Amino acid sequence: MKKWVYFFGAGKAEGDGTWRDLLGGKGAGLAEMTRIGLPVPAGFTISTEACDYFYKHGKKYPSELKKQVTDSVAKLERVTKKKLAIQEPSSRQRPLRLRPLHARHDGNHPQPGPQ
Repeated sequence: MKKWVYFFGAGKAEGDGTWRDLLGGKGAGLAEMTRIGLPVPAGFTISTEACDYFYKHGKKYPSELKKQVTDSVAKLERVTKKKLAIQEPSSRQRPLRLRPLHARHDGNHPQPGPQ
C-alpha cells in the first residue's frame, strides 16, 4: 500500500528536512524540527504525491488516503492524550484544538487550498 500521510510528534518524525520533495517545505521543516528535538506540536503531513494524484485522477483522492488520515488522527489523539471530539461542558478533559487545515504552494508542488 502506498504511503500518503507522514506523522511527526512525541520526538519522532517520519521524514526529515531532506524530504522536501515528498513533504513540501513546511512538512519537511516540521519533521526536521521534531527530529532534532525542538518542541513541535504533534501533527501529520499529507504528501505532495497525494496532491499530484488528486490532479492526475480527475480531482479524486487516493483510496487509501482516508484510512491513513483517520489512523493519523487516532495517533495524534494518543500522543496528545486529547480527543478530537466535542466534549460535554462538564468534562474536565480539554479537547484537542486543531488549527485550520490548509495547503499552500511551496514553489515546486502547487496544492489545493487557500493561498
